[in-house]
Amino acid sequence: MSFFGLGKLAGIGKQKQASAPASGAAKNQLPLFLRKSFAQSHLVNGSFKGVVQQPKYTDLNEWLSINTFEFFNLINLYYGVITEFCTINECPSMNADPNTEYTWSDTQRKTIKLAAPQYIDYVLSQIQTMLDDERMFPTKIGADFPKDIRATLVVIYRHLFRILAHMYWSHYVELLNLKIEGHVNSLFAHFISFVKEFDLLDRKDMTPMLDLIAYYEQQGIIIP
Repeated sequence: MSFFGLGKLAGIGKQKQASAPASGAAKNQLPLFLRKSFAQSHLVNGSFKGVVQQPKYTDLNEWLSINTFEFFNLINLYYGVITEFCTINECPSMNADPNTEYTWSDTQRKTIKLAAPQYIDYVLSQIQTMLDDERMFPTKIGADFPKDIRATLVVIYRHLFRILAHMYWSHYVELLNLKIEGHVNSLFAHFISFVKEFDLLDRKDMTPMLDLIAYYEQQGIIIP
């Protein structure tokens, strides 16, 4: 889809830490996804370290791109399963934990607050356009990747992370009801292992999910 003349993905999105304190329930109640019985639900046993490492004789940019396509398709797939629950009324802002709200920036760098389904629709549509662009992600043998490919990937992974964080904080009940929490937990652990392996996200970008990441590091699923 097209949307009000927004430019390159590298120009979108800010993370805002809310100044107001979280509610007592939000502060004191452990999120469902951090409860041991749910956090331990996985499709894959053991560490993702060997899964994310660059294979010998494989071009780095090709390896990064192949995995980016895979993560995009999987996150798009699992978000699609719960879209009927992620509505403008139910999710009037694009948030993760009670203290984090994500906003959109247009081509004039104007900050726009969007409902979560609008924000996610814009992000997924723009990433799809970028992945289909041969100038950014060439598929022909011998074609070179652009010099700024890493900067593009960093922004893509930042926004994919935000979608995952929103799913965990706002829709984990739906994931449990659909019995796909193991799929999403494995996807998340794989995703974080990959971004850590290739330094694609800053720690501050992962703030809303650091407790779950720390738990998986303690379990040896994600390598610290």
